[in-house]
Order: sequence, then structure tokens, then C-alpha cells
Amino acid sequence: MRAAWRVADVRAAEKALMATLPPGTLMARAAAGLARRCAITLRSRGRLYGSRVLLLVGTGDNGGDALYAGATLAGQGVAVSAWLTDARRAHVGGLQTFLAAGGRVVTEWPSEVDLVVDGMLGIGATGALRGAALDAATRLAGTTAPVIAVDVPSGVAVDTGDLPGPAVRADVTVTFGVLKPALVVGPAAPLAGQVELVDLGLTMTAAPAVRLAEQADIEKWWPHPDSESDKYSRGVVGLATGSASYPGAALLSTAGALAGPTGMVRYAGSAHSIVATLHPSVVVAPRVSDAGRVQAWVCGSGLSTDQRAREELRAVLAAPLPAVLDADAITMLVDGTHANELRARTAPTVLTPHDGEFKRLAGSAPGEDRVGSALTLAAWTRSVVLLKGDRTIVASPDGESWVNPTGTPSLATAGSGDVLGGLLGSLLAAGLTPVRAAVAAAYLHGLAGRAAAESGSVTSADIATALRTVVPR
Repeated sequence: MRAAWRVADVRAAEKALMATLPPGTLMARAAAGLARRCAITLRSRGRLYGSRVLLLVGTGDNGGDALYAGATLAGQGVAVSAWLTDARRAHVGGLQTFLAAGGRVVTEWPSEVDLVVDGMLGIGATGALRGAALDAATRLAGTTAPVIAVDVPSGVAVDTGDLPGPAVRADVTVTFGVLKPALVVGPAAPLAGQVELVDLGLTMTAAPAVRLAEQADIEKWWPHPDSESDKYSRGVVGLATGSASYPGAALLSTAGALAGPTGMVRYAGSAHSIVATLHPSVVVAPRVSDAGRVQAWVCGSGLSTDQRAREELRAVLAAPLPAVLDADAITMLVDGTHANELRARTAPTVLTPHDGEFKRLAGSAPGEDRVGSALTLAAWTRSVVLLKGDRTIVASPDGESWVNPTGTPSLATAGSGDVLGGLLGSLLAAGLTPVRAAVAAAYLHGLAGRAAAESGSVTSADIATALRTVVPR
């Protein structure tokens, strides 16, 4: 597992560590890591000695990091120029060291550079870019040279991952100590490019702002049968999905569930005949009340919103079992008819809205702070919320939040969420906690989308097929 921390918590950890070290130690560590990454990039492009680097230097510690790194590069035979957003407020020690090493300050950008280092704004900056920094970011958008950002790209909202205005797009971001939310979540995350973490020796005592699962986590959590297992002990997932109008949703959610770890899948709904024909291992029934024993329910995908659908949703909500509510089930929650039933549930519930469904549920769109918005809805509904998107968020009522690192635009296709819901329900039925089930389902769903995209255009059926190739074995 990886994690990202908010600015205030990073500052507190830095302050505690600096109290135990000689002055300037943290900046020296940061600058050394930045210079190393710059040298690697320059060598990968053909040469280090004689290459040309432009530093965009702001007034804070990020500017100091850039200047000290520039001094190191100058000592290695690199021609380093520094463009200062405010020459009167540049980091004094960094600028002196940079000039002494042979670096030069310029007021005009060089016509040719091999690398640009964005050291204009760091984690202490707030609001949109303005003045010289805005002018530089606008000009930087047209450069062909690679860009390395110092700690975070200038112009991003560090704690939320929002973009309050134009921001620098980096090829690489060298971040210090720990990850920050803007590097992993929201529209800012893609601007960071490849993220390289330089260890400063920080000890984080605060809870992370957001966590990120890794492949090792998914493999550790994944349920595996043993010699004592049977189809019931492995888990039975029930699917209340699809309808006469949308039988495809039933088939796709079934395919997602079959790729999961459970020993049996039961389908309950009006599409039972086609499900039985195309998925003969699935036990089918016309209604939830006829389905038999299950250990978790998935409800909503293609269910419709008529009276029959409402009765099925009520049956799922009344069952003392974990439940995944998606699509039409979420739509039926919006008018408040089922709100008390949802909040009265003692069994775990996972809601899986996209942005439009989130807006209808919460009364407003996720906005600039997607993690915070998801956490608010989770607390209000007493449910785990899986907020779909390129960087899917999983938020729990007790304040735990995760962001999925495997998302891909290929998942933006009709029926993709049906596959996700089926897999998620299978993981719940197999015994995973709601948060782990949601995190693992999103992670593997993203991998399946990537795998499917390698063969060309992607449909939800392609994602379901690819899912079987990416789940742990």
C-alpha cells in the first residue's frame, strides 16, 4: 500500500525532523534527489555534459531545491540557466550556491533547452497561477523539452487534486518525503507524469489523506480455496440485475461475478432464462425472494425503476447481508422513498455512483474535492462509496479513503460498471470487508480495461473477458 498526506501533516513531519538535524539538511536531500533525476533524464536523451537546462525558480523552498540541484548539475558540466519569477525574493543560499557553481540567471528564456525544471510553486501555494508564474506555465505548454516538476507541478491544488486554473504539465515529478494528494487524485494527477519519491526520512503520525492499493495488496486480500472448501464456504453471490428491457446488464454483472472468488453465483430477475442459457453454472430464479441462500447481493444494473424493481430493491435492503447498489438502485434511492431503509441497514452497503448519480444522491456534483465529497456521502448514507472515474475513489463512513491507480479511459463504455458490480459482489460474498472488496474490484477492473485496450476497441464484454486474466490465481 502507498499513501498520500495533506500539506499540514507533511509540514508537521518536516518540522519535527528538522529539529533533529543540522540546518539545511532536508533541502540538501531534496536537491540531491532532484539533481539525480535530472541527470538520468539528460543521459537518457543522449548526454549529460554540455546539455542545457532551464530552471523556473519561484520564491519558496521549491525554488531553493531547484537552485541547489542546478548547482550540482552545473558542477557536472551542464549549462544551467535560472529564470526567476521574482529576483528580489529568490532563495538566498540557493542562488548564491548556484551562481558560485557557474549557473547563470537569465531574464529571457534560452532558445534551445534539453530539460526544464519547474520549481516555481510548491505545496504551500494556494489558488490559481498568476503573474510571472502564469506567464511561464503558458509558455511552457508549447515547449518540446521534457519537464521535471519539483515536489508538485505548479498550479495544482495540493490537498484535493483540483485545478483552480492553468497548471504545468510535467513528464516527471520528483516529490519529497511522501506523496501528496494532487499526485494521485483528481484532474491534477495526470499532470504529474511519472512520480519519483525522494525519501527524506519523515515519520508520518497523521492518518493519510488517501491510500493507494498495489498488486501485492490485492494478492494478499484475494480469497483462495483450500482442501476444506466447498461452493458454499467460498461464498454465494446473488445478482438482482437486468430486466426484460436490459438483459445485457444481467449477463455482464454475471460475467463479473463469475470472474470473482465465490463458489456459486445465483441470479434473480426477469432475465433468468437468458442468463441460464449463456451461463449454465449460474442458479437462476425469477425474483430475489426465490433465489435461495446467498451471502451478498448486487442490485440495480439494468433493473429498471418500475414497481417490480422497487420490490426487488426493498427485498435486498431488508436482507441482513452485504449489498452492492448500482445504477437503477441508486436512481430509486434519490427520491427518498428508500432512504430510511438504507440508513437502517446494519449489514454493509456499497454504493457505486458515477458523477451524475453522485450529484442526484448528494444534491451537488463531487466538485473540486472528490475525496472529501465521497467521504461526506459515505458518512451520510452509512455506506462505503465507490465514486467511479478515471481515478476512482473508495470512501468509508469512518473516514478511510482510497484512490484507484489502475483506471483507464477505456473503461468509459456502456456496461463496464455492470461488470465491476458483479466482481465487487463476489468479493463481498467471499468475505472481504466492504472497503477491501471495493478497492480490489476497482483495481482489477482497471487492469482488465487496460488489458482489453491492448487488443483495440473496448466493449464491456471485452472487459469481462479480460477480467479473468488479471485476477489473482
